[in-house]
Amino acid sequence: MKFGIDRVLSEPDLLAALKGRRVALLAHPASVTADLTHSVDALMAAGVNLTAAFGPQHGMKGDLQDNMMESPDETDPVHGFPVFSLYGEVRRPTAASLETFDVILIDLQDLGCRIYTFITTLLYVLEAAAEHGKAVWVLDRPNPAGRPVEGTTLLPGWESFVGAGPMPMRHGMTLGELGHWFIDHFRLDVDYRVIAMQGYDPEDGPGFGWPLGERAWINPSPNAPNLSMARAYPGTVMVEGATLSEGRGTTRPLELFGAPDIDARAVIAEMRALAPQWLGGCVLRDMWFEPTFHKHVGTLCSGVQIHVEGPGYGHAAFRPWRVQALGFKAIRRLYPDYALWRDFPYEYAFGKLPIDVINGGPGLREWVDDAEATPGDLDAIAGPDEAAWIEARRPFLQYG
Repeated sequence: MKFGIDRVLSEPDLLAALKGRRVALLAHPASVTADLTHSVDALMAAGVNLTAAFGPQHGMKGDLQDNMMESPDETDPVHGFPVFSLYGEVRRPTAASLETFDVILIDLQDLGCRIYTFITTLLYVLEAAAEHGKAVWVLDRPNPAGRPVEGTTLLPGWESFVGAGPMPMRHGMTLGELGHWFIDHFRLDVDYRVIAMQGYDPEDGPGFGWPLGERAWINPSPNAPNLSMARAYPGTVMVEGATLSEGRGTTRPLELFGAPDIDARAVIAEMRALAPQWLGGCVLRDMWFEPTFHKHVGTLCSGVQIHVEGPGYGHAAFRPWRVQALGFKAIRRLYPDYALWRDFPYEYAFGKLPIDVINGGPGLREWVDDAEATPGDLDAIAGPDEAAWIEARRPFLQYG
C-alpha cells in the first residue's frame, strides 16, 4: 500500500508537477513516509522547494495536550523556513502566510470524526486558497475508523471549529474525499487535487480502515495513541463535554469513561438492560483508573473501558456514538441528579454547553436528560441523518 506522500516521492510526474513552484506543507507528527521519515525532510531531500509549513491543532510538534492550548508561529530549526500556526492567534491562513507559497500539500492523519479539527482546518485552507488563487493537494491517508457512518447531522447555526459542516459525527471518508465534498457543498472554486492512496480498501479486515502490519501508528495528536482510540473516539469524544473522565491522564485516553462517584458495573448492567442492540461489536469491561492530570486528577475512578480489538471487535456492528450515548443514559437513570454536563468555553464556542457544541446541536443531551426518552427515540432522530449522509457522500468516495 502507498499513501499519498509515498506516491509523491516515488512518482516522477508528481515531483515534476511541483518543480519550479513554491510549496508549503500542512503537517504534524504523523506526517511520515513508509520508513517513518517526516514528510518535511523527505520532500526536502527529494528536491521539493518547501518555502513554508503550517501546523494544525496541537502544533507541528504535536506537543500540546488539551483543547484551546495554542501553538505559536516558529521557524523550522533544520531548514529555516517559517512554520505558521493554524491553532494560535489565527485558525485560517493569513494573507501574509499565503504569499509564501504557490501550492500547499496537506499531509494530515485524520481520525474520521467530525469533531477532530483537522477537517475544519482543511476547509479553512480550501476557502483561503480559493480566495487567493492557491493550489491545494491532499496527500491522502486512511480513515482508521473506516466507512461506517453514525450520529446526528450538525444543525444550522451550530458550526464551530469542531463542526465544519452538516455531517454526522462519524463521516466515514478520507481527508481527500472530504475535500471534494467541501468544495461541492460550499461551492468553492479552487485548484484541488487528491494524491490518492494505492492498494487501500477501507472494507478490508482486520484493519477496516487501517493497514495493520503495513504501517506504524504515529499519534496524530497527543491523546490518539492507537487504533482502538480511533475506533472508539466518535463516541468517547463526547465525554469531553461531561464531568466524567475520558481517560486523559491515563495510558488509554478516549477508550474509557468513569468517575469516582459512579459504579461502573452497575452502569454496564444498565446499558445492557436498556439497549443491548447498541452494544454489538465491542466488549465493555469495568475497571479502575487514576488520572495523572485533567479531570479527577489523582482520584481513583470507577470506569468502563470499551474494547474494540481482537475477536470481540465487529467492525460493522460497533456503534461508538450510541455506546457512549447509552453510557450517559445509564448514568442519568442510576443517578438522576448527577451533574453530568460541563459548562465552560469549548473550542471558542461561548455561551453553549460543550456537549451540544460537540454534537452540533442539543438533541443528544436532551435525549439523555429526558426520563421518558427511549433508545428508539434516538434511533428515530439519528437514523434518517445517517441514511442521508451515506447518499450525500457517495459521489465523492474514491476507495473500495
